[in-house]
Amino acid sequence: MTSVDVRTEAEDSGPGGYAAARLRLLHQEAWSGPPRRSALAELTDGWLSGLFAAGAADLAAPRGAALVAVGGYGRGELSPRSDLDLLLLHDGSAGPGALAALADRIWYPVWDLGLSLDHSVRTPAEARATAADDLKVQLGLLDARHVAGDLGLTTALRATVLADWRNQAPKRLPELRELCAERAERQGELSHLLEPDLKEARGGLRDVTALRAVAASWLADAPREGLAEARRALLDVRDALHLTTGRATDRLALQEQDQVAAELGLLDADTLLRQVYEAARTISYAGDVTWREVSRVLRARGARPRLRGLLGGARTAAERSPLAEGVVEQDGEVVLARAARPERDPVLPLRAAAAAAQAGLPLSLHAVRHLAATARPLPTPWPAEAREQLVTLLGAGRPTVQVWEALEAEGLITRLLPDWERVRCRPQRNAVHTWTVDRHLVETAVRASALTRRVGRPDLLLMAGLLHDIGKGWPGDHSVAGEIIARDVATRIGFDPGDAAVLARLVRHHLLLVETATRRDLDDPATVKTVAEAVGTQGTLELLHALTEADALATGPAAWSSWRGCLVTDLVRRVGAVLAGNEPVERPEPPASAEQERLALEAFRTGGPVLSLRTRAEPAPEEPAEGLGVELLIAVPERPGILAAAAGVLATHRLTVRTAELRVLELPSEVGGSVLLLDWRVAAEYGSLPQAARLRSDLVRALDGSLDIAGRLAERDAAYPRRRGVLAPPPRVAVASAGSRRATVIEVRAQDAPGLLHRIGLALEAAGVRVRSAHVSTLGANAVDAFYVTGADGGPLAGERATEVARGVEAALRG
Repeated sequence: MTSVDVRTEAEDSGPGGYAAARLRLLHQEAWSGPPRRSALAELTDGWLSGLFAAGAADLAAPRGAALVAVGGYGRGELSPRSDLDLLLLHDGSAGPGALAALADRIWYPVWDLGLSLDHSVRTPAEARATAADDLKVQLGLLDARHVAGDLGLTTALRATVLADWRNQAPKRLPELRELCAERAERQGELSHLLEPDLKEARGGLRDVTALRAVAASWLADAPREGLAEARRALLDVRDALHLTTGRATDRLALQEQDQVAAELGLLDADTLLRQVYEAARTISYAGDVTWREVSRVLRARGARPRLRGLLGGARTAAERSPLAEGVVEQDGEVVLARAARPERDPVLPLRAAAAAAQAGLPLSLHAVRHLAATARPLPTPWPAEAREQLVTLLGAGRPTVQVWEALEAEGLITRLLPDWERVRCRPQRNAVHTWTVDRHLVETAVRASALTRRVGRPDLLLMAGLLHDIGKGWPGDHSVAGEIIARDVATRIGFDPGDAAVLARLVRHHLLLVETATRRDLDDPATVKTVAEAVGTQGTLELLHALTEADALATGPAAWSSWRGCLVTDLVRRVGAVLAGNEPVERPEPPASAEQERLALEAFRTGGPVLSLRTRAEPAPEEPAEGLGVELLIAVPERPGILAAAAGVLATHRLTVRTAELRVLELPSEVGGSVLLLDWRVAAEYGSLPQAARLRSDLVRALDGSLDIAGRLAERDAAYPRRRGVLAPPPRVAVASAGSRRATVIEVRAQDAPGLLHRIGLALEAAGVRVRSAHVSTLGANAVDAFYVTGADGGPLAGERATEVARGVEAALRG
């Protein structure tokens, strides 16, 4: 079926014929992408033309009327569930009754088919007046296209609207830029979002429309290279999204990404997201360049009358201020000096980038493209100046980001650092991470630039920030792969073997401090000694401490808090003492607080659980920020099954556990016995917190077996099914290789879910081990929990026994 065939079929039949032809068109495998969108627009034109003609004939409507497509329909960009943006244009000669009747003959068949319709009835003068008041209306009219009726009326409107736009451009373009900025602030950056809005987010289809409007003003134009391909890629993804969901949506939700990828013939959702991110970056960069050019032109237009009056009409060249060898500032941008010779100066790209970042100015598009086309490759190893300029670029702070993006847009980054290609636009399907892998690395360097005064080797800190996740482009443990890559990169760019070894060690252990501090017992000498052996020297420890903070701050709000910072600082202090030659001291557990002692004695006296629920408006500085402000303290005479029962009760009450600490409190000798203390930081999934009395009642029932926790959780899952379509990584349970001399550390990593901690507790109870202490933390959708367990004799588990317990817990979670 050709486009002529489908249009003829639509013209020759009523709504049923159009609907059938539309359905066939959307499901023909041979039709996809731009040809399908054009054919769908042509098919719709034919059907609407027929409706207009029939209505005009039956109602004896005058000739001074036309049906006009505007907006996306006017551009012929009809996705399967796109709105139809229509304007019924008239010259005012017809009565309102006749126009209303004609409009009804067109609008109602559209609605009857379930299609969304954005419609209006206006004269040319009314359309121009509305456009003058509403920028969005004016943008839609710039794409006006004739569908049916009086062609002269449509042509005249197009000419006047375009003339108005060009005449008013100095006023309207700043309004358009502000509109784009507000939308970006509201919707975020398409090139980094896990569930992006393909239309509204920065770098999306709305921004392409804005760039078309700028070009129509004749004041400036967007860089054309790659822009049409980027727009087509986003439209193709939107088409597939409409087909797979059957909805008029522009948001690419997580549970739909695999289906959309399959519809487009892509390998998986990660491949889809990377394609979307690449397109969005092209559009965003084109927007940045275009709006800078608009600002430059408008400044020049505003200054021209004054200069002509002062200089008698003579033209003056823009002032050029030197920034570095071969690099100058001109008109708010960094450009190459006239005497610069990129073909003879391989360091010039890095020198220009460093100068731009230090000055807080953008690199001009012409300069970057000229460097990409003519600059010689750097020798291996790099000369010292090249390495110094890269470090200077990374240490410039926030301006580094826009300069790096300019270099990356023209392929200069992957030319300088070939390993960058594997992490470029690589998605991180984890809500904890705000950025893609490559942007996270740049953001970490930006954060590290503020910490350089804390370390003796700021250059190594900045390079470690840039490289710490470079291994995520390879299979396996990214820290292990990254260690190899970092050593190779450091050698290639001219660091000596000693510095390269330090960088490799920083990358290998960049998660060591935060994971140990939050998931291990810092009072256990084995914990501190293991970290000291991995770090090696005081200088490396100093760098690792700063890198840990920069990495966490660049990850997202959930990855760092004052609580985590205090724990890491405490660990660094203890490790530093060991590296200074002091043996780690096994410290006794901190004494129980007065509140804990009171609850423990009451629990021992009553023989049952005692609860204290405290809500704070603000968490204390030493506490985690993830939660919380809500502390639940439970004291129960020690007995098997307490952890599973307590966690199950919290899950049934829709309380999310953010952090948890478990410890055994031995009561004074005159009292005798021991009490289990569970210190929880919890948050309600929604609604208000339950009363402590109700929690205690359910905990008593859970401990005596009269409360069916598993049944309640199953009912809850059935009533509120979680989103389907997102395949979470399987849980992983392992025995920590360097855990503790006092206990065996079982580490659980799993997707957070209601009842997860309850199921872990049941599995540990079934394994016949005693939970001595637990360190539970939740980062976004990920739970990372460490359990210090002992055997019946109170000592660590033997190797095979420990492995058996870990496998049992993992099997229970997978089941």
